Amino acid sequence: MVSSDIEAEVIDESEKDDEEIPYKYLITSYGADYPVESIVKKLEKESIQVPPFQRDYIWTHSEASRFVESLLLGLPVPGVFLSKDEETQNLLVIDGQQRLRSLQYFYDGIFRRGPASGKAFLLKNVQTQYEGKTYKTLEREDQLRLDDSIIHTTIVKQDDPEGDNSSTYLIFERLNTSGRQLYPQEIRNCIFHGELNDVLKELNTNSHWRKIFGKESTRQKDLELILRFFSMYFLSDKYQRPMKAFLNTYMGYNRHLKKNSAEELRQLFSSAIDVVYKALSEKAFHPERALNAAVFDAVMVGAARRLQKGVVTDLNKFKEKYESLLLRDDFEKAYKTATSDAENVKERLKLATEAFEGI
Repeated sequence: MVSSDIEAEVIDESEKDDEEIPYKYLITSYGADYPVESIVKKLEKESIQVPPFQRDYIWTHSEASRFVESLLLGLPVPGVFLSKDEETQNLLVIDGQQRLRSLQYFYDGIFRRGPASGKAFLLKNVQTQYEGKTYKTLEREDQLRLDDSIIHTTIVKQDDPEGDNSSTYLIFERLNTSGRQLYPQEIRNCIFHGELNDVLKELNTNSHWRKIFGKESTRQKDLELILRFFSMYFLSDKYQRPMKAFLNTYMGYNRHLKKNSAEELRQLFSSAIDVVYKALSEKAFHPERALNAAVFDAVMVGAARRLQKGVVTDLNKFKEKYESLLLRDDFEKAYKTATSDAENVKERLKLATEAFEGI
């Protein structure tokens, strides 16, 4: 039994298999030198957006203060990377959240992290003439100097291939290499933020899924597995390695629920996970000690395809078919070895579909 207080161990061989996303891109990029005052206004209007699910603001009060001080002193500061969303024309922050949020908080007058959160943003551990100053209490010439300070911005837009915005994923992945590196699903949630994210979060609270998976994953692996199920169910005929890129494709394909609606996704996942849990309890997808991602995608797709014909009433038969499936040498090979290879993905989905279709 998986305790809800313990984060699950998940075996996912595809994490080892898909080191590279083998795309070549046509990307338009250009520089834009924005004054600080303009950037802050764009953040307030959300025409520059720090996407949901990005890592938290982590700078300390002193770090944020020293960044503001650098601009007041006329020192050069690192630029930021933004990606243009063609649907909304908004700019998405790929790299530079800490700097941009620091400026926003300073202009707002309120610091928003740690022990100082909610308190007045007074500059701290800076040169004497700025120590204890807020934006409003700066000398007028210092306010103007800060307002007119330039943040160099690189704006990128993917022109080819169209639709998936996967280059932004790669840029984000490569730029976020210092400190705690983001996990794949965290990056997807940043780049492909939209209504599909909301549905994934909602479905991740399903009580049967939580009993099978355990504690919510700090790596967002539970969210990724739900995405993996939808990707396999709807787009398995288009599957190509690596798995990472395939999941990106579905996130882009159905980002705003224009291909598969929220209600369709809710019904599909809930009905499949419910019959799996009722038949197999917390042991579902655990051929050994840990939850196996390849067993998960195959069994969930097989169960969902069977449910197209109607409700499964013989849960004992479902359990027998599941246990027999795990004993098959060909299925074991497909969920243990090179699990992101197209041949193995196709094989395990076929075997699971065949196992449950006659119930």
